[in-house]
Amino acid sequence: NKRPGGMLTYGIPSYKLEKNIIDAEIEVIKELGVEIKCGVEVGKDVTIQDLKKQGYKAFYVAVGCQGGKLPNIKNEDANGVDIAVDFLAKATDNQDQILDGDVVVVGGGNVAIDCARTATRFKANKVTMVCLESRETMPASKDEIMEAEEENVIINNGWGPKEILVDENGWVKGMKVIKMELGEPDASGRRRPIEIPGSEYEIELDTVIMS
Repeated sequence: NKRPGGMLTYGIPSYKLEKNIIDAEIEVIKELGVEIKCGVEVGKDVTIQDLKKQGYKAFYVAVGCQGGKLPNIKNEDANGVDIAVDFLAKATDNQDQILDGDVVVVGGGNVAIDCARTATRFKANKVTMVCLESRETMPASKDEIMEAEEENVIINNGWGPKEILVDENGWVKGMKVIKMELGEPDASGRRRPIEIPGSEYEIELDTVIMS
């Protein structure tokens, strides 16, 4: 990345953690004598062997786990579909952007809440969350849910994405969702969602964020 700080910089919205606070902490690290080089891809721009030749004796790898998953539904790679970590990173790089139209966030955790509340700050017309869990079992913290609703985020519990709908130019125009109920826990302890036949409906939208 072009800035240090990892997920503190690129994953937590500024309304929750101001970037100048992170920058101040990083400056303290620099004052202790640490040199930070940004925009370097290890294995491509420099290798461990290169660094050994430069005299470095020990190496600590802390690359983080910045990634996201798509739900494996039709048209999930359409224009206008974003993954949460990418959306939040771009929000850090451009905090003055405008999100035209309606936004749907798929997910019920704190990161999904972060995306929804960030979208409201980017002047989205309407922001809706769609999540499998009930209101009581959403993984997001209760205060985060309350604050999102205070900012007019609509939360639809017990629904899952079925298909992304696109226009003739390949841009997202809507999403087909279906009512879900959670079945028995699988080997990982997660309860497998089960579709309820005949409960599908379509949501018109302009942007989808998968969290």
